[in-house]
Amino acid sequence: MHIHILGICGTFMGGLAALARAAGHRVTGCDAGVYPPMSDQLRALGIDLIEGFGADQLALEPDIFVVGNVVSRARLADGTPKFPLMEAILDAGARYTSGPQWLSEQVLAGRHVLAVAGTHGKTTTTSMLAWILESAGLAPGFLVGGVPLNFGVSARLGAAQRPGAPGAAPLFVIEADEYDTAFFDKRSKFVHYRPRTAVLNNLEFDHADIFDDLAAIERQFHHLVRTVPSSGCVVVNGLEESLARVLHAGCWSKVASFGSAVSDWSANGEPGAFDVLLHGKRVASVHWALTGVHNQLNALAAIAAAVHVGVAPAAAAEALQTFQNVRRRMEVRGVVRGITVYDDFAHHPTAIRTTLDGLRRSIGPKVRILAAFEPRSNTMKLGTMKTQLPWALESADLAFCHTAGLDWDAAAALAPLGVGPGRRAQTAPDIATLLAQIVQVAQPGDHIVCMSNGAFGGVHAQLLQALAA
Repeated sequence: MHIHILGICGTFMGGLAALARAAGHRVTGCDAGVYPPMSDQLRALGIDLIEGFGADQLALEPDIFVVGNVVSRARLADGTPKFPLMEAILDAGARYTSGPQWLSEQVLAGRHVLAVAGTHGKTTTTSMLAWILESAGLAPGFLVGGVPLNFGVSARLGAAQRPGAPGAAPLFVIEADEYDTAFFDKRSKFVHYRPRTAVLNNLEFDHADIFDDLAAIERQFHHLVRTVPSSGCVVVNGLEESLARVLHAGCWSKVASFGSAVSDWSANGEPGAFDVLLHGKRVASVHWALTGVHNQLNALAAIAAAVHVGVAPAAAAEALQTFQNVRRRMEVRGVVRGITVYDDFAHHPTAIRTTLDGLRRSIGPKVRILAAFEPRSNTMKLGTMKTQLPWALESADLAFCHTAGLDWDAAAALAPLGVGPGRRAQTAPDIATLLAQIVQVAQPGDHIVCMSNGAFGGVHAQLLQALAA
């Protein structure tokens, strides 16, 4: 069929486009400010991209329009529609669906889906799990909200038959996002995926733009649990009270817990080198370059999920030793004058804290950490979690906050750290000021972590250049 994708340059919709192309469909798409790297990836696949959401695209007459959740019924200040193409689709009665719905019907049907959900670590854990299954020769398909360095692409269709297991459903690993599906379907994306193996990595309040409170997100997670068959498995973090509440509301599948001392799966040792315990007995060990307790927990979740589809724990742990992580997950962008600059996707206070804590455990107490961050996610821009920022930044020696686009006082939120030149925290209204603040205090041996879920104004390259100068 011919599908036309609205909002094609987003990570999820771009991955969906690549899967559709691999499945033999003709794919076209549009977006506002068609932008790399996704635009380059899609054009390389032979996918035609159109700038903007003009109503004239209705003339393409695709078999179906696939609508990303960037699209809405919003109006501009002059009263005209922000997305004229969507208005034209509705007026014409043309066939349309959401990205998750199309994926469920056209790609996931007939496959054993392994879905990884959670407030944090979804992309990393999904990538770990896909790499474990790949290393085991199971040729899984996958769709990840990032680029796993082991694969170099964010999505792959995978084998149509499970290698070495005639009659068994082929495997597909998917990052299962709790954000809503589309303007016409306010359920979480993951409700569409119907997994047989569901990982619940962690759960805390996020997405304040669409959820009123934690209970509302827990309800969506329970909707996911309701879709797992009795022959399936729910892999759940045993350290999370919120997830305990989710399962207490009803679970009809096998449960494999991880993380706590009394969980089915636990770890013994430091995050960089640890034994994997099943019911208290050592079954494998992991030695790798990743840091942080959060990655140790991600590893346990991935191993437990892989075991559910027949991978031995020792084989899973061995695969993790060659896992290269995901682009923008503590990715070293360069070292200048002995100063290391990292790019990290952390966009929530807990993610900031775990990232910095992991680095601190790795480099020791005497080496300085400089944290540069921008509150860019919808939740952070609303200021919902601003009071948690001092807690999130405890492991950093110095903190620098980019405040462009905020309508709350970042300096007041960071006041417990001390704000201003010569103090522990500084704020900057633009990238140039931020760069000047960092360059003025950076010293050889420092580790500078730049944290944002956006492009951050290209601060990483600019910072390396400024430090070199």
